[in-house]
This record gives sequence, structure tokens and C-alpha cells, in this order.
Amino acid sequence: MKTAVKVMVICLAAVCGISPGVGAEADPERTLSPYFFIESEDASMDRFPLRSTEVEVDISGVIAEVTVRQRYTNDGNSPIHAKYIFPASTRASVHGMVMTIGERVITAKIKEKEAARQTYEAAKKEGKSASLLEQQRPNVFSMEVANILPGDVVDIELRYTELLTPTDGTYEFVYPTVVGPRYSNMPEAGSPRSELWVKNPYLKQGDDPKTEFDITVNLSTGMPLQEVSCKTHDTDIEYRSASSARLFLSRPEDFGGDRDFILHFRLADKQIASGLLLHEGESENFFLLMVQPPERVRPADIPDREYIFVVDVSGSMNGFPLNTAKDLLRDLIGGLRAADTFNVVLFAGGSTLMSPHSLPATPANIHQAIGVIDRQRGGGGTELLKAINRALALPRDEHRSRSLLIVTDGYIHAEREVFEAIQENLDRTNVFAFGIGSSVNRFLIEGMARSGQGEPFVVTGPEDAASVAGRFREYVSAPVLTDIQVEMSEFETFDIEPPAVPDVFAQRPVILFGKWRGDRTGAITLTGMSGEGEYRKTFSVAETDPLPVNEPLRYLWARTRIGRLSDFNPQKGDPENRAEILTLGLTYNLLTAYTSFVAVDEVVRNPEDKGEDVKQPLPLPEGVSNLAVGGSVNRVPEPDLILLAILAAGMMLRVHSRRNRKRV
Repeated sequence: MKTAVKVMVICLAAVCGISPGVGAEADPERTLSPYFFIESEDASMDRFPLRSTEVEVDISGVIAEVTVRQRYTNDGNSPIHAKYIFPASTRASVHGMVMTIGERVITAKIKEKEAARQTYEAAKKEGKSASLLEQQRPNVFSMEVANILPGDVVDIELRYTELLTPTDGTYEFVYPTVVGPRYSNMPEAGSPRSELWVKNPYLKQGDDPKTEFDITVNLSTGMPLQEVSCKTHDTDIEYRSASSARLFLSRPEDFGGDRDFILHFRLADKQIASGLLLHEGESENFFLLMVQPPERVRPADIPDREYIFVVDVSGSMNGFPLNTAKDLLRDLIGGLRAADTFNVVLFAGGSTLMSPHSLPATPANIHQAIGVIDRQRGGGGTELLKAINRALALPRDEHRSRSLLIVTDGYIHAEREVFEAIQENLDRTNVFAFGIGSSVNRFLIEGMARSGQGEPFVVTGPEDAASVAGRFREYVSAPVLTDIQVEMSEFETFDIEPPAVPDVFAQRPVILFGKWRGDRTGAITLTGMSGEGEYRKTFSVAETDPLPVNEPLRYLWARTRIGRLSDFNPQKGDPENRAEILTLGLTYNLLTAYTSFVAVDEVVRNPEDKGEDVKQPLPLPEGVSNLAVGGSVNRVPEPDLILLAILAAGMMLRVHSRRNRKRV
């Protein structure tokens, strides 16, 4: 009988697209892919403890200070331990966390990651309320809150800083709201804890959101504003002066937490806040140099190019992302010069190559490529690494400059292997990354571009495709500034980031962070070669006053160094790298891959150590279909197995009855 029930359960699970969960025999082939949330039969359990996220952004000049407030509640009848996965900017310097329970306010401490985990687990077991903030990726965090008792309201406040860098005179601030489902073929059994976040529940497309989202931006630029806009959300703008404004959601009750919040603003006459910023601290001094590059001059003689388009046609790209990719590729391929060559690699679970070698950009070949792309519908997994390796292995003409253009939403979890493959081919290939979708994996998109010393591009909607394609063609045609050198005259600096300044392709400023000591004298001079000849810019140190408002420079410098050592570095796991990243995190109170924030309320509130672990289900990003989770399996709680067996038995009896009627 037990065997029969088990068979019926498995059969019904296969029909319904679900699989037995806790208490059932473990499937050694089950991967870490995400799954759809299934409502529990336990009505006493609150499965949606995160009630709201409120974000307040203060932008002063080129520095954004962001405060994120997450409210957790327990409307059930039993204690719970909540876990929530959420995104952040890849440039975020997270430097503070506070937990509030009623009248008690607990400031979190930064600790080595494993020590913080042990502190949290001990408090959880002792019945104390506690919270733990960990970095899973540079742009993916996890929050765990232990011992939320029935009726509790727990507020968690995070603070981070980031630098805003303009492109073509336009500043952009991005607040990601949701982590998209990550395709993974890594077996769940034996996976390290650092990868388990990938297996997270999602609500199905069209399901009502279970949380609230609101955001307010206070903008103070110090220079007259020309334009402030937000195309991703309906917003209202209050101008307080020529250089300051307040922007907020028009209808926060209309859920906006399923797509990136993107703010653009421009200063009058396309100015940028270039110059030198200084900060004098108690033990260290920091500087930031931001230099506007010269206007782009297009050289008359552009070398012949080879373009390889690597296009994601997996399940998560179905619908708007893939349709946008098609439009984008038609525009890009259709705009190639006759002297250029190109190829197309389409990938999902496997990959398809248009030609064993790149083809001339003739009208016939372009027509063929567009036809290949148009026939795609989207489905399957996302094996990006295999597709990149296949593209890099194509025969290469040494007299052509090869560029790899990767188009994807980035919903994979094996990012570092991709970065490593790109870095190993830097001497042979330029890499440009296009992210398409309302909530792309920016860590992957930006990481691929940085690993290849290229520029990332993100298309958030169909209306952006043509303009982004135009910017890409202009971007890759020729660099703005080459052979860049920085000279310090009578100004003692050290620990400069980045150590070397690469060629500038886009109309973006050159940025240098560093420390300084001694007298505030001398000058900093930046030189380079532009299309019109030598370029030179000098900044006087003595004429620049250190300001208290520049204190975030210490976090920005440390985060920049951590990013170089960790985020996009395949050697991240080396002991020397790990030690330096750990020291930076502890010294500057920053969340890193090896440091975490932990807060513990010392009051024992759940002495019987009762409570259930609850993962907060996430909404699918706007425009992403259920196919993004199609390759995964969904867990069913143990008590539901009996119900499944009954349903399966009923189905089998109905089938048997129909067969008997046919015989009669």
C-alpha cells in the first residue's frame, strides 16, 4: 500500500508540476532553481512576514545616502523566523543597520561572517529576537529575523552610500526592488550555504503582491537643475529651488516593488559636478577626483570590426525581454558597415551558432541573422558560460577588433565563472553587456562589462531599445580619451583606486579615489589623448576645502577597493584577498562577502525555542513570465502528501471507470 501511495503521489506530482518536499525522500538530482510558492495548510503560520519597504534617498551633489526601512510582522498564532532575499545597487556601501522592537532599539555590529552567523543562531536558539544581514552577491542580500512573536512589529533600518556617475551629462540613480529568479543546475544536496539563497519561492505571474513599497528622493545638486524624470514609476516632483527637488510616488498603494526604480536628472547646459572633493577624518583623509572628459570626436579611419552577438533565449526572456532583444538586434545588426563581420550565438539550456565562422555584414547575411532571431520564442535554462566559451572559441581574424555583445536578463547564479572566462580573453576580445528587463541581474551585467573593461547597457522597456542601440554604436566606434596619466604635484597621496585608468569609451567622467596626508597643498593634473590632440586638466588642492558632508568618501573609497578585490575578481577566494577584504569590512563598518551585520535583543522572548522558518515569497519581476521558474520543482508540505495520494487515487479510479465504460 505504501508503495502504491508513493507511486500515485509521484504520478500526480509529475502531472501538476510539483514534487514532494520536507519529509519525502530527497531527490539527488534536484537543483537549486527557484520554485513557486504553495499556500500552507497551517493557517496559524504567517507566510508573508515582510509587510513593507520604505526607501528614503538623499542625493547631495554626486553622493546618494540611502535609508531602507523594512517592517516585519507576525499576524499568525505561532513564533516565526523570517528570511527575505532582496537586491541593492552593485555600488552600495552598506555601513549601518538598526533593529527596533517596540521601545527597544538595537544597533547592529559588524562581524566576520561566520562569527555573525554563530551569534545569530545562538540568539535564535535562546529565544532572543535577532536579525542578520548577509551579502550573497554584491547586489543580493539576505535578511533573517529570528523569534518574531505573534503580534510583533519589527523594524529593520539599513543605510548605504553610493556615488552617482553621469553619462552624456545625465545622472542616474537606480534602486532595485526585487531579485529575479536565478537559473541554476547546481545540485541542492551538498551545496554550500552561500548558494542556498537561489532556491527561493516566487509568486506566480499575476498574483497579488503581499508587501508594500514606497520611495522618496530628496535631490540637492548645488547647481541648477534642467530636468528630473522617472520613467519606471508614476511620480510627483516638487521643486524647492533651482537646484533642489523632492520626488515621490504618485500612488504608493499601486505596487511598484516588481521593477527597478530609476531616476534621471540633468544639470543646466549638461554640466556635471566635476572637481575635487576632500575629507579630513580623525585618523585618515580621503579625496575624490571627478574629471569631465573631452567631447567625443569620431575618427575618420575606424578599423574593421567583428561583432559576435550572444543572445539569451531562455524561459525568463519569454515575452517582453525577448521581443525587445529582437528589436535591439535588428537595429544593431542592420547598422553594421559592409567592412564589418558578425556572428550570432543563441543560448538557453544549450546554444545554437549561426555560422562556424563570422560572416561579412552583407544584406543577405543580415537578413538571414534577423530571420534566425525572429524565430525564437523563449524557453529552457540559461547556460550563459557555455555560450560565451563557444563564442570565444570561434576562429578569429587577427586584423579585426573583436567585440562580444551579450544580451540577457542575467538570471543565473554562476556569475564568477563568467567573469573569469571574460578576463582570460581580455587581450583578444572587448565585451559589452546588454541587460534587458525591468529588474535585471545588474551584478552580472555590470560585472561582465567591468571584467571586459567595457560598458554595461540596460534596456528596461521597449521604448529604450532604439536609443540604447544608438548609444552602443557610438560607444564602440572609438574611445573618447586614451593614454590617461595622473600626476600629483606637492600633494602626498596613496591607496589610489583604481590603480590605473583605462581608456574612456563613453562620455563619462574619470573618477579617482584615494587617501592623502600632510599639508593640503599642490595640485592634481590629468592628461590624455583625445581626437583633437592632448587633453590636460589641473585642480588646485589648496583652493579646495575639506567639508563634513564629504564624510561618505571613506565608505566609497573602501567599497571601491573591495569591489576590485572581490566583486568581479575570479581570484576572490585567495587567502590574501580574503584577509584584505575582511579587514576593510571590519575597519570601515561595511557589509562584504566576509562580513555581516548582526543585532541581538538580549531579552529572552521565546524560552521554549518554538518557531518555524519562513522564506518570504518574492513577486516575479514585471514582464517576467512563469517560464522563468519553469525548470524548477515546487515543494509540498508533508501533510499534503496524503491529500495528493487521495487525489491521485481518484484520478486513477476515474480513468479505470472510463476504460470499463468503453469496454461495455
